[in-house]
Amino acid sequence: MISTHPLRPGAPAPTFRIPSAPGTFVDLDDHLRRDKIVLLFYPLAFSSVCTSELCTIRDRWDAFESLGGTVLGISVDSPFVTSRFRADQGLPFPLLSDFNKDVSRAYGVLEDDSYGLKGVSKRAVFVIGTDGRIAWSWVAEDSGQQPSYEQIEAALSAAP
Repeated sequence: MISTHPLRPGAPAPTFRIPSAPGTFVDLDDHLRRDKIVLLFYPLAFSSVCTSELCTIRDRWDAFESLGGTVLGISVDSPFVTSRFRADQGLPFPLLSDFNKDVSRAYGVLEDDSYGLKGVSKRAVFVIGTDGRIAWSWVAEDSGQQPSYEQIEAALSAAP
């Protein structure tokens, strides 16, 4: 499924299988119906806003875990970069490589042009319930904007 607009609550969450490190893959189907999912699309590893966002999630990790959430970060960086970024920041959740941009397209968050870079994911968050549907979504109006972590937690708590 290819979307030209970000998916909205109630829509079925497109499934995927993409790398978290060279040769290691994460399949969304392995988590659906068992866990609530927080998909964090971020533009590029090692950028200041993305580092701040992902480290904020790391620092609030106990709250996400207590709400039954599985967090998956996604960018168009290569699996070599996502693996290194995760290790450098001490992140307790996987960072996935959408290098071919299929997942960003399916969720409707692939940016045509971000500061002259073509095909970068917008900063976006999707909470997916155990029913496999989008329970809540947020897409940044500009790449420097971060989500409300309280709203993510509230959406995760309310998701089926």
